[in-house]
Parts: sequence; C-alpha cells; structure tokens
Amino acid sequence: MPSRYLLDPELEPMLEIASQMKFTPGEPSPAMQAILAAPPPTSDKVDWREVRVPGLAGAPDVRCLLYLPKDASQPRPAILHIHGGGYILGAPEMTAPVNMKWAEDFGAVVLSVDYRLAPMTKHPGPVEDCYAALAWLSGQAAEFNIDTTRLGVAGESAGGGLAAALALLARDRGEYPLAFQHLIFPMIDDRTVTHPDPSPYVGQYLWTREKNDLGWTSLLDCAPGSDDVSPYAAPARAEDVAGLPPTYLACGALDLFIEENLEYARRLIRAGVPVEMHVYPGAPHGFHMLADAGVTRTATRDALTALGKALGK
Repeated sequence: MPSRYLLDPELEPMLEIASQMKFTPGEPSPAMQAILAAPPPTSDKVDWREVRVPGLAGAPDVRCLLYLPKDASQPRPAILHIHGGGYILGAPEMTAPVNMKWAEDFGAVVLSVDYRLAPMTKHPGPVEDCYAALAWLSGQAAEFNIDTTRLGVAGESAGGGLAAALALLARDRGEYPLAFQHLIFPMIDDRTVTHPDPSPYVGQYLWTREKNDLGWTSLLDCAPGSDDVSPYAAPARAEDVAGLPPTYLACGALDLFIEENLEYARRLIRAGVPVEMHVYPGAPHGFHMLADAGVTRTATRDALTALGKALGK
C-alpha cells in the first residue's frame, strides 16, 4: 500500500482488524453482534433507558438511547448523538460507553439515535429520523431541565455526515437552533466516490473507496456524483454554509474523508462560522478503535476538550 510508510506504527494492528471486518448492509458483523450482546454500561451518576420518539410525517417511531444525569439541580446541556456505520450498519449501543461518559463528565442529557439504515431506508429517511429525535429532545427541555442554548449535535463517520446534514436542516427549518456541531471524520461528500484525481495516500485502511461507493449508493436514490444529490444527504453539496453553528471537525491524514473535511472546514471559515479543525498524522479512518495508541489519546483529549467548551463546561 502506498501509504504504509505514513501509517502511525501504533496503528499497525488496524491492518489485521480491517481485513476481518465486513460491511454488508442489513447483516450485523460478529463484532457488531458482540457489541449488541454486551451488558450496557452502568453509572452511579447517570440513568439510562430506551425511548421511542415519534417519527415525522407518518414515519415509524425512532428508537433512541437516553442518558440522564441524576443531578438535575441546575439547567443541563444536551447532546444529540448519531452513530457511524457508512449509512448501512450500526446501532447506538456502539457508543454507549462514550455517551455515558459524556453524561457523567459534562452533566449532559444525551440522546443517541437508532436511525433507519440504508439501503432498506433511502435518503431522506435517516436524516428525518434524526430531526424527529431533535424535535423530541427539544420538546423535553422542561421535563429534563435542559438549557436549549447548549443543545448540540455530534457524530462520527456517517453519523458525522448525518450530524452535519441535521445542522443544515435545523438552520433551514428554523425550529430547533443548535449550539454546536461536533464532527469526527464525517462522511459528507458523495462526489469523493467519483473524484477525477483521487489522492494515492488515503482510503486504504478500513473504509476504502469501494466501501464508500457502497455506502453512498445504498443511501442515495441516484448514482453518487449525480447533479441532483441533496445537501441534506451530502452536506458538502450545500451552496450556502453561513449561519451554521460553531463547528469542531477532526480527521486522520490517511482517512478517505480528509480532503472533503478540509474543504468543508475551509468553506465554513470563509462563511464566518467558528471552526476548530484537527488533522492527525498517520491516522486512517476509524483509528479510534485502538484506544491506547498515542494519536488516539490525543484525538480523544482534543475532542473532549472541545465538547466541554461547546457545552459551557
């Protein structure tokens, strides 16, 4: 692989992990099955439960996991979290430990969305599920003592793409203002599939060009790269990004999404949106799975610091 010499040595185990991972729409991998079967995290400071949120416009109810700090003496921030999985797989249980930690460390109400997956549900179903979750969470502000001026959205990979799309949708509909968007290697541009001059050094580990094609083809009702792709499916397509909330954006230098993420950050900055952007050398997509690697510890620290600032902590 041309980028092998650029790979952080501590991330070498990803080569073996990536070779064993399958991405088949509608078929949970053994790793995903193990996550779903694992006991949920527990905390003395946080209660959690499954909730069903009413879907929009006749859509089915949306399953979510809700994390509620037990101390409700002060108004609390809130995070709407959206899991990754290339739009074709995944579940909120994947990030349950992280969501629990956010609720503990920041005293934040966290709602993690089990949106419908492609290709069984095409765009706009997944993002509308996320919007339904945002509407519900905003509507519970009084009951949960949420400070709606500190309600934001967060996501990783396809979840980051949906978070960015939701921020656009919330801005344009004008119903539920978002205080921030926290995007970790977000999947935001279908045109990466058809880029005429792809970088030779990205997309060689875990999330490859072939998998990216599968993800976008599964989500869209037209071919990736087509002229009529909605910005609420691929946020990089948005002609106007002004008025979006302050943005944290992080990506590895070997990630297939690095160029689309850098370009999105550039456009946000040019439009007057506050942006914090981090690029991690030697890191491919999904490098967070190796939690003890130095670059992962740095990225985790940076992400938590930025999230705390966004939440007013």
